[in-house]
Amino acid sequence: MTKLIIKNLACHYDNQVVIDDLSFALESNEIIALLGPSGCGKTTLLRTIAGLQAVQAGEIFLGDKLVSSSATMLASEKRNIGMIFQDYALFPHLTVAQNIAFGLNKLDKATANERVDAMLKLVRLENFSQRYPHEISGGQQQRVAIARALAYQPDIMLLDEPFSNIDSQSRSEIMVEIRQILKEQQVPAVFVTHSKDEAFAFADKLAIFNQGKIEQIGTAQELYERPNSPYVANFMGKANYVAITAVNGKSVSTQLGDILVDTSDKANHSLAMLRPEQLQLEQNENSTLLIKNSIFCGSYWLHRIIDSEQPSFSIDVHSKLNYPADSQVAVNVVPHQVITFNQ
Repeated sequence: MTKLIIKNLACHYDNQVVIDDLSFALESNEIIALLGPSGCGKTTLLRTIAGLQAVQAGEIFLGDKLVSSSATMLASEKRNIGMIFQDYALFPHLTVAQNIAFGLNKLDKATANERVDAMLKLVRLENFSQRYPHEISGGQQQRVAIARALAYQPDIMLLDEPFSNIDSQSRSEIMVEIRQILKEQQVPAVFVTHSKDEAFAFADKLAIFNQGKIEQIGTAQELYERPNSPYVANFMGKANYVAITAVNGKSVSTQLGDILVDTSDKANHSLAMLRPEQLQLEQNENSTLLIKNSIFCGSYWLHRIIDSEQPSFSIDVHSKLNYPADSQVAVNVVPHQVITFNQ
């Protein structure tokens, strides 16, 4: 099985540095999601892996084969890579079976037909083989796209925003199905998305991009609970930052009271990060903290809290209960090891 290794990669486009000294490894049968804002280098990295864009420095290995460097660029068609795009890229004049068979012309007819039949069964579209793309749903079209990509028996799969055109009701089911197919076929995958929810559901680990570099890489839980920077913390979800006023052994003093922290270098840290669900509310008529507004989010209320004596202070807190605006409340920190940052 193939392993992807990227070492010190740099890529320039129109004299701009798009990827800068980027390194990571993808184990065989592993799915990684590339997350970050538009223009941060995600799609450029996908293109360099696919052999569609040259690199100025560093190396890309597929297994033990060097496929890209400043002096080497193996042609895309020789990399044995499967690709799935946002728009599926199906041929409208070909049937489902013909779309899957496209590109299998190097195989004899009997072998190609067997491969197509196996792919149709894999994606559960045996009864749709003679239909055209416009006659099936978006989710079914995406399954055709993955069947066509897997028909090549690729060493690695590249997916560029593959679920963005699928309606929200079908998206979760399709993601689970395609993830299971990739796992069953033992094909590693690189997945580009803007949605952390898609990344959580589909990938084994996440790489957070920031201006052509990977800010942090790890599982969704690791990045959410233990971000290494405010950039990662904010990208992974809503976060509050409370000023640290003093360090007391294993705890720090804040406007919300003394809290435990998870760092040995507390003296240099000035902010404690607290997720809204790591805070609890209770009514307190002596408190200067007030409910400014509340939003119902289904399973919880999201309350914005302000301080009547410090206009610059505000935090967000989850609660099962709704509190009227201007209610005086106390905010307590749920016991846990709090992450701290330099300001």
